Amino acid sequence: MALVTPADVGAALTLHGYLPDDGLTTAVFLALELKRPLLLEGEAGVGKTELAKVLAAWTGGELIRLQCYEGIDAAQAVYDWDYARQLLHLRAAEATGETAGKSSDAIEADLYQERFLVKRALLRAIGHGDGPPPVLLIDEIDRADDEFEAYLLEVLSDFQITVPELGVYRAETPPIVILTSNRTRDVHDALKRRCLYHWVEHPSFEREVAIVRLRVPACSEHLARQVAAAVETMRDLNLYKPPGVAETIDWATALGRLGVTQLDEQSVATTLGTVLKYREDHQRVEQHGLADIVKQAFERGVRSS
Repeated sequence: MALVTPADVGAALTLHGYLPDDGLTTAVFLALELKRPLLLEGEAGVGKTELAKVLAAWTGGELIRLQCYEGIDAAQAVYDWDYARQLLHLRAAEATGETAGKSSDAIEADLYQERFLVKRALLRAIGHGDGPPPVLLIDEIDRADDEFEAYLLEVLSDFQITVPELGVYRAETPPIVILTSNRTRDVHDALKRRCLYHWVEHPSFEREVAIVRLRVPACSEHLARQVAAAVETMRDLNLYKPPGVAETIDWATALGRLGVTQLDEQSVATTLGTVLKYREDHQRVEQHGLADIVKQAFERGVRSS
């Protein structure tokens, strides 16, 4: 994976089905060159998580995903001990007499060997061994609490994790780290300082059309432009959950499977659930008028052709 310019990154991502803009291409290039974590913020559905998946496909590294949530701790994110196996081992050792004459410290030491260690996402990424470095996706870091975010500071600074019973695990080659945030809360400055940063916008109309054409090859240029135009109109309606690029792709795929070649009120009404996921948003779009959505889609699609 020899990189010369950000354009090389853009070409590689596009080849693997992800169409980035120049800003994101440059951010990824610098993250790879400088071996720094990349924090991506933006609204849900703009392609933050998908970028990590495509990076793994491109580099050949394993995608290791850590989904954050309120209350996540080291047992879920770093490592845990397989207590069931430890108990079985202890009972077997007692049954065969292996524990006879051993001190309690020696018996305890037998239970805390690496074979009983359950490696969670962070430890798997740090101790990945040979081969291409994995892509560590720390998804929705804004959902985790302050304590877990503070723990990440050491991990992302030194790429090492201490397991008291076994010692220190260090990454010979750091993983490629992508953090995402939907900005339900602000990520602390200390974590941001350890990362490169990029705000991921909804794509422009023309780029969204290109994304649909790339991801849904069976979708005609005509239908792709109408779908992108309709989604663009919906995003301006102050919805509870505006549709992202993923929903645009889903909608174009669904319409294609139904044999729809151009939007009309009936096709929009029957497939609206692929692009809007809240009843209140359905009602707002219906109040705006499906006929108006279709009309604007036609006008926008033609005007931009």
